[in-house]
Amino acid sequence: MADAKVIPFDDDHRPRGGAAQRPSRRRSPGSRRQGPAQAAAVGEVQPLPGVASVREDDPVTGEDEQPQPQEQTGDGSGAGGLERRVASGLAFLRRRLTGDYEVDDFGYDEELTDQVLMSLLRPVYEKYFRVEVKGIENIPSEGGALIVANHSGTVPVDGLMMQVAVHDRHPADRHLRLLAADLVFVLPVVNELARKLGHTLACAEDAERLLARGELVGVMPEGFKGIGKPFGERYKLQRFGRGGFVSTALRQRAPIIPCSIVGAEEIYPMIGNAKTLARLLGFPYFPLTPTFPWLGPLGAIPLPTKWTIQFGEPIPTDGYPPEAAEDPMLMFNLTDQVREQIQHTLYKLLVQRRSVFF
Repeated sequence: MADAKVIPFDDDHRPRGGAAQRPSRRRSPGSRRQGPAQAAAVGEVQPLPGVASVREDDPVTGEDEQPQPQEQTGDGSGAGGLERRVASGLAFLRRRLTGDYEVDDFGYDEELTDQVLMSLLRPVYEKYFRVEVKGIENIPSEGGALIVANHSGTVPVDGLMMQVAVHDRHPADRHLRLLAADLVFVLPVVNELARKLGHTLACAEDAERLLARGELVGVMPEGFKGIGKPFGERYKLQRFGRGGFVSTALRQRAPIIPCSIVGAEEIYPMIGNAKTLARLLGFPYFPLTPTFPWLGPLGAIPLPTKWTIQFGEPIPTDGYPPEAAEDPMLMFNLTDQVREQIQHTLYKLLVQRRSVFF
């Protein structure tokens, strides 16, 4: 398979990561029939009510003509729609085989994400977890922003669902670039898929480069402490580290958007941790759930819980001076503010939900 073209950020400085120069996304609008008002606006002659229209190139026969059936266009249905989908799929395969597609310095492949990976994640998002999204309007339509969310679920599925929520629900069709742990990039297959989806290492350098390019960046500061906590501590936020994400946002003057996710805690109820086995495998923990590993591969299927993802009001950072990024007290206060807002919203959503599963 031919190699894809890599888009560099600049010629004189190439860090280990960077954000893609994203091409504009275009949608093919469906064709519409003109109504009387639109037809009159362009000078068409409207027939009188009750009088059959006569074409200029046809003789007047005095008999009413039967209207001819018209092909459906613009809605993707019928033979024409199928042909377009087949042609689009073949063109996609040709570009993949010839390497006529673009990736950025991180390995992010926007075309593959839009046409394949999101299509695979969307049924899980819509049908299995039935995710409800609130506050999507709090995400800006353009410019960099840092989305900070709670982390849970034993397996980090919550980050993927948050990525689909932003991709499908935001009116500006924005993409979320997640900061992931080092472990993600040493696992076979997972490493490649994460790169294609736009994930990158959870480090300040990569985050700042993405924010500087006007990207949405997602971070879950709890890390393994959040997804690996016991089921009895569900929805209790763990420590947010040293507030490095706040320093990154201050340097780039990017708003911080708290995000609260309810429903992920129950997909794999973690009732135990096989620490010895975890050390042998090089994992931060090895979960024991009511179904895993007792039911074998069936135990790896998550429970179909009902999810809610709420994006809170942005916390602006552009009003602080440049040296504020080096102020430890300010970083502590902002970190605590973000954490408290996420925790308060989690409790509010838990009170509002009717059941874990619906």
